[in-house]
Amino acid sequence: MSSLPMPPTTPKNPPMEVLLAQPRGFCAGVVRAIAIVERALERFGPPVYVRHEIVHNRHVVETLKRKGAVFVEDLSEVPPQAITVFSAHGVARRVEEEAVARGLPVLDATCPLVSKVHNQGQRYVAKGRTVVLIGHAGHPEVEGTMGRIPGPVWLVESAADVEALPLPTDTPVAYITQTTLSVDDTRDIIAALEARFSDIQGPDTRDICYATQNRQSAVRDLTRRVDVLLVVGAANSSNSNRLQEIGAEVGVPSYLIADASELDPRWVRGARTIGLTAGASAPEVLVDDVIEALKRLGPVAVSVLPGREETVEFRLPAELSVG
Repeated sequence: MSSLPMPPTTPKNPPMEVLLAQPRGFCAGVVRAIAIVERALERFGPPVYVRHEIVHNRHVVETLKRKGAVFVEDLSEVPPQAITVFSAHGVARRVEEEAVARGLPVLDATCPLVSKVHNQGQRYVAKGRTVVLIGHAGHPEVEGTMGRIPGPVWLVESAADVEALPLPTDTPVAYITQTTLSVDDTRDIIAALEARFSDIQGPDTRDICYATQNRQSAVRDLTRRVDVLLVVGAANSSNSNRLQEIGAEVGVPSYLIADASELDPRWVRGARTIGLTAGASAPEVLVDDVIEALKRLGPVAVSVLPGREETVEFRLPAELSVG
């Protein structure tokens, strides 16, 4: 008896590979800031008032709202004697003084690395130097930093801004940087400052925010291996926007999404490997949600790109310490 021929088999499409950047998501400063609000709610009870978004992420803000946090943009919105938290971005001296004048009990969630920039700027002014701040106009961290340095602070966003500074070339100058900018982001501007001024000082590159640099380095590695890059983060998050820009700069289609609901299936259609990362204020649950959304489009295999492990932790204020 002759055997019947086997029916032809249809080859299965290989699963779409999702490659996760390492590190990604929350940095130690964000973890600390969120913990301060949560611990304050536990210890003092709601409501707890937070000046500005504690971090730039809608999911984080809405979660804390449900627990009893109230977000305000001005201290005039805070009732007398109400527990008040300053956001991770830091505040100007005048805001701090207003809180003292009103007798508001304040918990300061300013990232310690932002506070370090404030201290650097103050030391430079004390030495008679004119301070140049490399950063983005209108960003809360920049506004807070400029408001904590006793003297004129010149803000520059580009090498062209450096050339436009109305300062003599022999002015004793010192520069500081917004923490959400990396060494790569500031390199050209620092070079322009050093070329323009004969007497200039600045922080060691080791003082640049570790989290910003690590996440950008991880994305640069990621873009060498993927067809599409997805960045989970808020539209008003400086570091999240920069991660998306890095992908676009090297020619990889790159998209910034707040959460899985903003994923457009057309972006990943035909892609074999998708890179996925998250800004420093985006929780891992949002990354997980994006992976689940991709799985609804077809088979997915998830792996993590080898990268730097972060072990930095920042202490909570003494008022919230356990014990």
